[in-house]
Amino acid sequence: MNIGSIFLRNFRNYKELKLNLSPSLNIFIGNNAQGKTNIIESIYYAALGTSYRIKNDNDLINWQDNEAFINIDFTRLDIDNNIKFHLNKLKRRQILLNGDNIRQKDLPGTLTTVLFSPEDLLIIKGAPALRRRFLDIELSQTNLSYYNNLVKFNKIIVQRNNLLKKIREHKQKAEMLDMWDAQLIPAASFIWEKRWEAVKKISSFAAVMQDNISNNQEKLLIKYKIFAFEDIANVSGIEEAYKDKLYANRFNDIRRGATGIGPHHDDLELFVNNINLKNFGSQGQQRTAVLSLKLAELEYIKDTLGQYPVLLLDDVMSELDINRREKMVLFFRDKNIQTFITATDKDMFSNISKAKLYSVTAGNVEVING
Repeated sequence: MNIGSIFLRNFRNYKELKLNLSPSLNIFIGNNAQGKTNIIESIYYAALGTSYRIKNDNDLINWQDNEAFINIDFTRLDIDNNIKFHLNKLKRRQILLNGDNIRQKDLPGTLTTVLFSPEDLLIIKGAPALRRRFLDIELSQTNLSYYNNLVKFNKIIVQRNNLLKKIREHKQKAEMLDMWDAQLIPAASFIWEKRWEAVKKISSFAAVMQDNISNNQEKLLIKYKIFAFEDIANVSGIEEAYKDKLYANRFNDIRRGATGIGPHHDDLELFVNNINLKNFGSQGQQRTAVLSLKLAELEYIKDTLGQYPVLLLDDVMSELDINRREKMVLFFRDKNIQTFITATDKDMFSNISKAKLYSVTAGNVEVING
């Protein structure tokens, strides 16, 4: 995967920006609040149709205008492609892939990316939702059926929870749950199956990365923890087991007004040398594990789709020590992974060759070298 050029108009603080990009390392240097992250955000948005910073698309449009454009030329498996987004404060957005209108449900996997931002450092010690999100983004980009099934599952959960509240208030009968459960059970089972398979692969890739970064001192293991099925050895037969548990838990669900068992409650557990990282890992071990996870994410996508995704590193270089930083950048360069990096200090990259550096100041971008 390689992005050849980006064109932005009225996107965030960019009135108009056209960049021709390096197929290797693209490093954007500038002070805070100048627009570096906005470039990273535009690529992420083009890949997934959503921002990792805000929920309302209108916030992406320059405050002085009513519409914005993102236009990206990229190659996927050596085939030229173009993706365009037209955002409008008054109308529904438009997505064009190679000139044809597409919907959000067809977008994931078109332009694949891996994002590493400061918030990702919370993956280990943060809430389970962060770890589920990490897994869901990975799977959505490599398996469109997973993405659409996940969207369907989340809608079913919302509808089922609304019904549970009405049953609790004696406005509906409990038998009405049968209709939603018949849809929920296969959707949940599909998610469990795909997550289980993915975690086994990601754990294997991450273990190799952790081994290399720690000079063979740390053995990383990742486990998928299915809530209410903690001791499960595999997901074979889980559909029937979930049906039984869902029915047995129906009274509690009605009392709470929420579905208490399902993939929306699951978690990832990470261990280094058999020590639970979230509870007992040092800050250094946790950061190394996050880095290993991100590197494993690259390898998983490469293994699944046959090519590396575009890598987005948003303001994380200063969070890593010199050794980790140099190892990471050299890894990306030597693997020919197109990488976008934002930073405030260009001296961090003085020893890195094959890098194209840009200076970013108040929405203006100039090439420093390359």
